[in-house]
Formats: sequence, structure tokens, C-alpha cells
Amino acid sequence: MATSPAVEVVIEAVGGEGDGIAAGPLYAPFTLPGERVRLAAGGERRELEAVLEASPQRVIPPCQHFGVCGGCALQHWEHGAYLDWKVDRLVRTLARERFETEILPAFAASPASRRRLSLHARPGRKDAARLGFKGRKSWDVIDIVECAIADPRLVAALPALRRLAVPLFEHSKSAPTLHVTITDTGIDVDITGVERKSGGGLSADARMRLAEIAGEADFARVTLDGEMAYLARQPTVRMGEASVALPAGGFLQAVPEAELAMANMAVEAVAGAERIADLFCGAGTFTFRLAKIAPVLAVDSSAAAIRALSGALASAPGLHGVVAEARDLTRRPVLAAELKRIDTVVFDPPRAGAYEQCVELASSKVSRVIGVSCNPATFVRDARLLADAGFTLDRLLPVDQFLWSPHIELVAVFNR
Repeated sequence: MATSPAVEVVIEAVGGEGDGIAAGPLYAPFTLPGERVRLAAGGERRELEAVLEASPQRVIPPCQHFGVCGGCALQHWEHGAYLDWKVDRLVRTLARERFETEILPAFAASPASRRRLSLHARPGRKDAARLGFKGRKSWDVIDIVECAIADPRLVAALPALRRLAVPLFEHSKSAPTLHVTITDTGIDVDITGVERKSGGGLSADARMRLAEIAGEADFARVTLDGEMAYLARQPTVRMGEASVALPAGGFLQAVPEAELAMANMAVEAVAGAERIADLFCGAGTFTFRLAKIAPVLAVDSSAAAIRALSGALASAPGLHGVVAEARDLTRRPVLAAELKRIDTVVFDPPRAGAYEQCVELASSKVSRVIGVSCNPATFVRDARLLADAGFTLDRLLPVDQFLWSPHIELVAVFNR
């Protein structure tokens, strides 16, 4: 692609990846609507050289790593305008499939609220690895000393996590990622990306050192691709009134307050239900709360998550009954015939959506569906199946769980 010289432009809008858009089109990070900026020489995507006339919505980014770290794209935007932009993008996505509905006030995660981080490690000093996020447009790791989105307890654990990563570099091809979660019993770390030697993983010496460092840091658990490397206490999390033993590497909503907002929306929407199905249920994010209202069929593809859910049932009082099943809902969706005694369904699929399951919901006798989605594009595809089967999209809650990213989630209520 030919390179064009540096240019001065006015930013007209912000695109789906968080970059400003000028006529051309030209795309530039860290720019805002209405700003006059100078962009470096390049093609369609340019680097920002200077802001010549700043938007009144421009603010000072709270994190010293912003602009270099690839984790956040929009810390420079005033929060109200930034949130309006996210909701507007969601409304536009709905409009592609001709959906108009009541949009509730968005839930917005606060800074310093995220309980989960995936941190990349690379060799550093003898006693401390480099640890952080991938750089913007780079495979290099930015060695972070702060993180404006993370729970302060995760930031405080960074020095210990750097030490923990050192024994992982026995093999020169190792590129570990530390998936770190705050639980009710301490910090849980699941490590992926460690190159295995012909003998099958880390040496006994490396494992011993890993356990020593974890003990010194008072971590609850450390696992290697789910395999136990150190255990002081079983990591547990509260889901409703249940205390759930978190599976190693298992899914958990990133921000507790976002989980609560989504769960409250689901609980309010299922009021009066007689039998509920909770599909893609994980370890019970919604299940335990729903089972306070009516009996629940809980289904997820992860056998470990279903075991965790089942094991926590005794810790939650006042449930109307839960039947839990491990089942791949893409290959084996719950059929319409199996839903004949179910009047309400909650589903919370991964980013690929729940198309196969929605085909069955559309042909079932289910009268109410609550859809939770981390991907509006696949949500509207699936929602179209429901709408064509007579469901009405009654209301929708936007959820900004991933602060300062272009990412938006939602909870939607359908009735027929």
C-alpha cells in the first residue's frame, strides 16, 4: 500500500475499534470527534502526531501506561460521552436487524473494579520476570507497575507474580500467561503457555520453586493448564447465596458489580416463572439466584463448571431445586421437546452466540427468554430467530464491564 504524507484532518466520529475516523477514511487512535489533529505519514491507518484543537471531552488518562499498553483504548475520553458512544453503537447494531426497544440506563464498571487479569510474562531479571499486557500493535509485553481497571489487590500482587513467573522459563519457547483471579479465599493463578519438555512439563526443581514463591505470597492456588501446582486454600466465590469452588481456569465475570447488575436484571425478568432453564450456565452465575424463584435446569459444556455448581448446591439455602447437566449446547442444544415443561429460559453464551440453541427456543413453547451477551453482533443474529418466532424484545440493559475498551455487553428480555 502506498504511503501518503502527514496530514491535518478533523475527526468526524469514533469507530468500532475506538479509533477516530476522518474523511478518506483515515483512522487514528486516541482522537475524539471534532478534534483537529495531525496524523503521521502512512496509509488508511495512521499514528497521531499532535492534537491541534482538542475536544472539550478530552481528559487526562489516569494510567501512565495508556497509549503504549494495548489494554485500554479510550482513557482519554470523558466518561459520559464515552458511555453514550457505547450505547449508541449497541443501538445501531440492533437497528441492523430492525430491533427497537426500551434501552435501560447502562451499567458502567468503575475504575479499580476488575477481579480478573490475564498477564503475559517474558524473561526479565534473574529474580523477576517482565509482566503485563501486550503492547499496542505489538507482541512485546509492557511491564506494568499500575493498572487503572484492576482491583488494587491485583496491582499489589504484581511483584509476587513477577517472581512466580521466573521458574516458568526453563524452556526458551515458553511464553506464559498468568490468569489471575481474586477469590473469597485469596488469589488464584492458572498458568498457560508453558512449553513442555519431552519429559512432560516443568522439572521437579521448577515446580518446587513455583510452590515456594506461591506460599511466600500467600496465594490460594496455582495451576498449570488446570493441573495443580500449589494449593493452600480452595478458591471460592459467592454466586447468590452459594459458595462455589472455582474450577481452575474456569469462567467468571470480570467485575463483581457487573455480575450483580446482570443477575438482578435476570432475576427481575423471570419473576413468576414456574420452571427455568439456565443455558450456558457456567458454575452458576445466574443459577443459584434463579433457583430461589423456581426449579432450574442448568446446562453448560464445561464438566468442571457443572461439578462446581453441583457441589455448591448444599451451601445455598431455600432453592427450589437444580438439575445440572454437562452438555455441548452448540452440538447438542436442548431440544424444543425437552423444553416442554420450561416456561422461561436464560442463556449466556460465549462470543460465538447461541444460534443452534435459539433455533430450538424458537420452535419451543417457551414464553420468556432472557438473553445475556458479550457480543452484540451474534446477539442480534440470534435475536432475529426469536423475533421471527413471535418473541418481542421488551427491554435491554447495556453493560460496560470492560472499562475503556470498545467492548459492550447486554442483558435482554424477550416475551411472547
